Amino acid sequence: MMKYLPEGRMFNSPENRFYLQNAENMAEAMTRGLILEGHAVMCTTEHDLVVELPFGKGIIPRTEGALGIAEGTTRDIALLSRVNKTVCFKVIDIVTDENGVTAVLSRRAAQEECLEKYISKLQCGDVIPAKITHLEPFGAFVDIGCGIPSLIPIDAISVSRISHPNDRFFNGQDIYAAVKNISGDRICLTHKELLGTWQQNAQLFSAGETVGGVIRSVEDYGIFIELAPNLAGLAELKDGVAAGQAASVYIKALIPEKMKVKLIIVDVFENLCFPSKINYFISSGRLERWEYSTKECSRKLVSVF
Repeated sequence: MMKYLPEGRMFNSPENRFYLQNAENMAEAMTRGLILEGHAVMCTTEHDLVVELPFGKGIIPRTEGALGIAEGTTRDIALLSRVNKTVCFKVIDIVTDENGVTAVLSRRAAQEECLEKYISKLQCGDVIPAKITHLEPFGAFVDIGCGIPSLIPIDAISVSRISHPNDRFFNGQDIYAAVKNISGDRICLTHKELLGTWQQNAQLFSAGETVGGVIRSVEDYGIFIELAPNLAGLAELKDGVAAGQAASVYIKALIPEKMKVKLIIVDVFENLCFPSKINYFISSGRLERWEYSTKECSRKLVSVF
């Protein structure tokens, strides 16, 4: 069974379903020290998490709910926010009494193992799976394994500038990210390097096409319109246009030596679209150096890991 994934990624796997189906299989998982996943249905007044199981119920005691709860470095909101979501855990006991079968579980133990055997071994440039957990104006918080959080700052989400991370992501979204820097136990991520260079994105479009875009900013000298997360073009000023609106645009020219896309606005309308599926050019491996710029352009945008 794959381990150390963001919570929810292995819930429906055959292995996970097998070990959850009865007390005997759960006991085997406990003996083998496996990490499983289940659905948290309630947080009690004592802040214990209740996990739904086919044969009974699971209890994650408050201090076993997350790293730092017992020490007071993690707030209880980290437990409350798991209700109606998937949680990972290791089985630490199975109790049978007049009330039925109760599995005593530890999410903290799963996180400790994830830290020791996976996250502590990550290096700058590693491309890893992640899951969006919540969005703030300054960036996107993600789960990088067993519910352990990390941050993608807003300026690292894409080359095309956005006003808020919800322009690009939604809660619960599975994404990829790259490790940008490591400071002690804290890992900071970046995302834009996985979305392609200027040339890679420009090759998806041709002069003479009319395509859809999103207006990202209106400046004194023109209107920036995003064609892809790592590609934006400039159109002439037009009345009644505001950031956040959708547009249909005619591609007048693609200029690699200046990394410019010249556009003509055909129509503008309210953007009612959900964040679109992300097209990744890189989704595995390790980055050492990434250059967005074209060879012909004197302006360089480079990331070094």
